[in-house]
Amino acid sequence: MYTIKGKTGDWEVVIGLETHIEVLSKSKIFSGASADYNPSVAPNTQVSMVDAAMPGMLPVLNEYCVDQAIKFGLGINAEISRVSRFARKQYFYPDLPQGYQISQPADQPPVVGRGWIEIMGDDGNPKKILIERAHMEQDAAKNKHDMHPSKSFVDLNRSGVMLLEIVTFLDTKNPENNSYITSPDEAEKYLRAIRELARALGVSKANMEEGSMRADVNVSVRRAGSNTFNERCEIKNMVSFKFIKTAIEYEAKRQIEILENGGTIDRCTMRFNQGDGTTTVMRSKEDALDYRYFPDPDLLPLVITDDQIERVRRTMPELPAATRERFMTKLGLSEYDAARLTETTDISKWFDTAVGDKPQRAKAIANWMISELFAHPENFDITNEVRERDADEPRIITPENLAELVDMISANEINGKQAKEIFIKMLDGERGTIHEIADKYGMKQITDTGAIESAVDEVIKNNPAQVEQYKSGKVGLLGFFVGNVMKATKGQANPAVVNEIMKKKLG
Repeated sequence: MYTIKGKTGDWEVVIGLETHIEVLSKSKIFSGASADYNPSVAPNTQVSMVDAAMPGMLPVLNEYCVDQAIKFGLGINAEISRVSRFARKQYFYPDLPQGYQISQPADQPPVVGRGWIEIMGDDGNPKKILIERAHMEQDAAKNKHDMHPSKSFVDLNRSGVMLLEIVTFLDTKNPENNSYITSPDEAEKYLRAIRELARALGVSKANMEEGSMRADVNVSVRRAGSNTFNERCEIKNMVSFKFIKTAIEYEAKRQIEILENGGTIDRCTMRFNQGDGTTTVMRSKEDALDYRYFPDPDLLPLVITDDQIERVRRTMPELPAATRERFMTKLGLSEYDAARLTETTDISKWFDTAVGDKPQRAKAIANWMISELFAHPENFDITNEVRERDADEPRIITPENLAELVDMISANEINGKQAKEIFIKMLDGERGTIHEIADKYGMKQITDTGAIESAVDEVIKNNPAQVEQYKSGKVGLLGFFVGNVMKATKGQANPAVVNEIMKKKLG
């Protein structure tokens, strides 16, 4: 259990996360405007009358967005509500043209109910993190404060893009149920698992750098061993794994200091200051009454049928957890290798393509990908895009290239040193197949025992003193003889065959 040492003893941290992911769809949740929100797109060019809140414009629910929510719900092993409703969440800010946000109220079933996602806990064992709900809502616009010294601007392109808000569950009725996040590391693992799942399902890019995934972090502390849940503070709009961990650590220590000095924690919303890694109070925490939820009169209840759920289920790919398990049980990969190769669906597909129908390749392919290709992203197009490339562009190494390299090593056509040289030449832009590059630079191994024997005989003949020393007991000189044979054959002789023949010849 992760604890923080205070002046009066150890403290535990209780963490809740409200994660927002922008859902991938061609159009927005309630309008036909493009949902391809991208900062490079000119401001206010992907806006419908609905998004701009023009009088008399009515929202129309996008069925594909509903399917995306169902898909994510199935991915977190959740209950899918057969009936859910939309409400207006009232607040006034320039980035919300209607003066309210269409969302799903917290006191009614959302489209996605209770579920869970598994992470590796701090104790090294699998841990299920309970999820209370995931509900649909529309994103706000984006305020821009850095374009003019005295004015702020609003870009409505993002307004109306669908968000899925995923809320973790704290079982206050069963405090001994440890299915919640208890450390900064577990918070990061949970968020990475959400990102991985959303990307694998094609539900969201879930890219924190772009803002298509962001989290509100709720932090409270309690005495180590206590089953009491204390008041929490919420840190808003976090968009970096590193900053989330820093914010949790600082906020927990801030609360501990207050409690140890006899104070109380007021429920409030905090701002994280990236410059110094601190949190400061932004405002008192709102609750549902502050938002004055009321049913949206323009939207009917959302009814989901069993047929719709099964239709969505049939479109789902293998989930990352299942892929990891397959890589370990069927292909013999370590837990670390399996985790690295399932960081994204594109990577796992690339690996599967390279392995093909030869599972004996798997470990070597994994080693090359993790130790070499991951270090050269400019040469590693995990989307496997096929197109003609200019001569000055980096060469893209394909799954077929790596499979060919590994197969040639296995067949003793090239050794490990030659394979690395070929790989470097490919990184430098050398075109052609592995065989063609090996032929071009004379890198193929000599496996003809007759040719190797001739080279061995020549080395023995030219080094009589070393032969006598070897025969008198200095067996370490074997490396000297093998090295000379490799030098004479320009590194092309098979080292294992050279060793075997040399031992026989020297007696």
